[in-house]
Amino acid sequence: MKLYDMEFSGNCYKIRLFCALLGLSYETIPVELLKGEHKTASFLALNPRGQVPVLDDAGSVVWDSMAILVYLARKYGNEQWLPTEPEPLARVMQWLAVSENEILYGLARARAVARFNRPWDLAACQELGRSGLAVLENHLRHKPWLAADHPTIADVACYPYAALAPEGGVALDGFPSIGQWIARVQALPGYVGMPGL
Repeated sequence: MKLYDMEFSGNCYKIRLFCALLGLSYETIPVELLKGEHKTASFLALNPRGQVPVLDDAGSVVWDSMAILVYLARKYGNEQWLPTEPEPLARVMQWLAVSENEILYGLARARAVARFNRPWDLAACQELGRSGLAVLENHLRHKPWLAADHPTIADVACYPYAALAPEGGVALDGFPSIGQWIARVQALPGYVGMPGL
């Protein structure tokens, strides 16, 4: 298994984290975004969107962090990580949607502006990110995990950029339930961190 990866990417980290939680080994193929390696013909043959992460599992190539989480959960995980029954599956998908909307366009982009000088509106990203954190906080006041009574790929998907929110200028001080959830994620067997966490 090969993971085309960038160390500081929260989306790539989701895959590194989930592989660690599943006990999966893989070869890391670093992709230097600043050098444009993600826009080369060879990389675009793997992912026409020119983005990391990309997973190559013995010739099965999957791109997009959410798609890779689903692939790994279904192939190497069990029902715990990605249920097959309609209602629990829908609960996981709801939080995956939050990870791809308020968290990505809010918290991840705020971090990208602050850390990597990306061209988005920092204040607007922070505001959207705080609204996503408020949704997480309200839910986590009453539940230990996002989609079930145990961790699922919903937690793996939402965790990185929520935990990295301070790097985008969004403090977590007012979100105590999120802080407790972050601690629960970090206590999972096999947990690995990333720069900033």
